[in-house]
Amino acid sequence: MASLKIKKGDLVKVIAGKDKDKEGKVIAINRKKNTVLVEGINMITKHTKPSMTNQQGGIIHQEGPIHISNVMYVHKGKATRVGFRIEGDKKVRFAKSTGEVID
Repeated sequence: MASLKIKKGDLVKVIAGKDKDKEGKVIAINRKKNTVLVEGINMITKHTKPSMTNQQGGIIHQEGPIHISNVMYVHKGKATRVGFRIEGDKKVRFAKSTGEVID
């Protein structure tokens, strides 16, 4: 399985779809479907029945998944592509626009 270039907690920018040019933090990643949940992006409404956890029920607004190809990593305020390289004996991510190591 190939490693994904975006991780949970990264700041990303949406580059396609109804929320184009919006930025947010990655909440979760689904590696099987190659989708991400981004904070405040692709909001959907969900109608829920009352249950033990949610006594009231009603309409809930939550984030919907976005394909990982529709988001770009944000480095120093600009969207950039991400690459991998070996430094010493570790594989690290780096921003292709600046060449700086991300983590």
